[in-house]
Amino acid sequence: MRIGLLTEGGYPYVSGDARLWCDRLVRGLGQHEFDVYALSRSQHQEDEGWIPLPPNVRRVRTAPLWMVEDDEVVLGRRARRRFTECFGELAAVLSGASGGAPTSAKGPSEDSSTPEADRFANALYGLAELAREEGGLAGAFRSEAAVRTLERACRAPGAHRAAREARVPDLLAVAAHLERALRPLSLDWYEDAGLGAVDLCHAASGGPAALPGLLARHFTGVPLLVTEYGVRLRTHYLTAPDAPPAVRSLLAAFHGRLAAEAYARAEVVTSGNRHARRWQERCGADREKLRTVYPGMAARPFAEVGESPECADPDTLVWVGRVEPAKDLVSLLHAFAEIRKRQPRTRLRIVGTPAGSEGTAYLGHCRSLAAQLFPDEAEGPHADGDNPVSFEEIGGPELPAPADAYASGAVTVLSSVVEGFPISLVEAMLCGRVTVSTDVGAVVEVIGGTGLVVPPRNPRALAEACVALLRDPERRARLGAAARARALELFTVEQNIEAFHGIYLEIVSRAPIRRVVLDESGAPLPFAVPAEDHVPIRWAAPSPSLVTHDGPRWATGRPVRATAAVPAPEGAR
Repeated sequence: MRIGLLTEGGYPYVSGDARLWCDRLVRGLGQHEFDVYALSRSQHQEDEGWIPLPPNVRRVRTAPLWMVEDDEVVLGRRARRRFTECFGELAAVLSGASGGAPTSAKGPSEDSSTPEADRFANALYGLAELAREEGGLAGAFRSEAAVRTLERACRAPGAHRAAREARVPDLLAVAAHLERALRPLSLDWYEDAGLGAVDLCHAASGGPAALPGLLARHFTGVPLLVTEYGVRLRTHYLTAPDAPPAVRSLLAAFHGRLAAEAYARAEVVTSGNRHARRWQERCGADREKLRTVYPGMAARPFAEVGESPECADPDTLVWVGRVEPAKDLVSLLHAFAEIRKRQPRTRLRIVGTPAGSEGTAYLGHCRSLAAQLFPDEAEGPHADGDNPVSFEEIGGPELPAPADAYASGAVTVLSSVVEGFPISLVEAMLCGRVTVSTDVGAVVEVIGGTGLVVPPRNPRALAEACVALLRDPERRARLGAAARARALELFTVEQNIEAFHGIYLEIVSRAPIRRVVLDESGAPLPFAVPAEDHVPIRWAAPSPSLVTHDGPRWATGRPVRATAAVPAPEGAR
């Protein structure tokens, strides 16, 4: 099987999102071939290069989302009129104009069959067809006409209040964001030798990464699978709270409509946990299409620690993760002050690196707070003090690997106020460690009764849960063993790969054949494509001539020869 893997800011770049997951998926499904279509986010990401690619990656095609590329396409009068009509319809849907129902800040509540969803889809694919005919729309999206079209939609009757209050800077910001988000419309990835040649498109995230999959489905009928381990629409809401109301409203409407369209056209939509799945369902995903596929973790690095639970220090708590405000280490330090009153011998090891400049400042604040809460304690008048809280990083002589961090303590703590899929908890579970966590994100789903869960921002509850486990070694051992068994059953790489392998086969088995086999005279051969055509085995016999449709309809065209794949650069292997 040939898979088109679609990413944004991720695989195969060194610093990409979900890089590790995609790499494990591609390597684990070595019987399939992968074509990677990657959208990059920054010059820095491109300068860092790619990770080494396995041999089943046939080729890699990239395009930037961070820079303005002039396609030098000058639209004629008729093309400009078509662009204005399609973009105007798109803007009208986002603003709620022309009788459209206002879109709330929480996302569209309608399903994909509503007139508003149809208007958005028609406008989106109209722009895509125009870009394909003209060679690109980058200049058109950045033109003054596009801003004026957006302004007319915001001032039209029926537009909701936030859109009517949009000022010129707001309109310019929205137009620039739409140009970047819709840049995949102008790419040349959708021909027969590109995404039209794959058996399945797999978008590794929503948003712009799913857009090439939508266009491949529209132009050539390639089935689409969308995977979201972090729902892009939720991420947009969390990262744009300070934008002006008009910008926030219009962009929320756009991302909500794009997500609903991707969910409607995808054959299957997968999420990493039920928390993300509820977001997908709220944004219009059909419940029948939704599947939960947990992220796969490599269990082998934690096996030795998991099989030796007695090596843990019974008086040590461990926190592992990225240091940032969302992790709420301040509450953890205040909880630890309560723990020390009841268990004076307890120590706390905070293991992690700061996330950016904000994380560095937060780490400094936490160090200062720890120094104030726990002044140096000396056992005697001639002994040096020793702070019970230590701040460390993985990779040093004491903690060369993540497993060593979990092995050093009897209880692993998570104190976050915002969390998606808690990877650190899964790693602790693989090590056979009992956990105390705050009830955020997918924590309860992951723990499944093998640890203690408390409300977020509640140091007293966090302290009581930790003390209860520190005083009961038998309970710690029992819950730790149950946690390891649960993690090995649900959260391993093998489980993840097997799940996606089954989904691939299921989607392709239900997809209509998009290629017609011809005989020597050029007449179609009915029943010439056997069931083995979809089995991932390279047959030695030569393939007959093929006809690839230019669109999703059953219209035949002239026979074309298969094009040779462009391999990934040698430097990336």
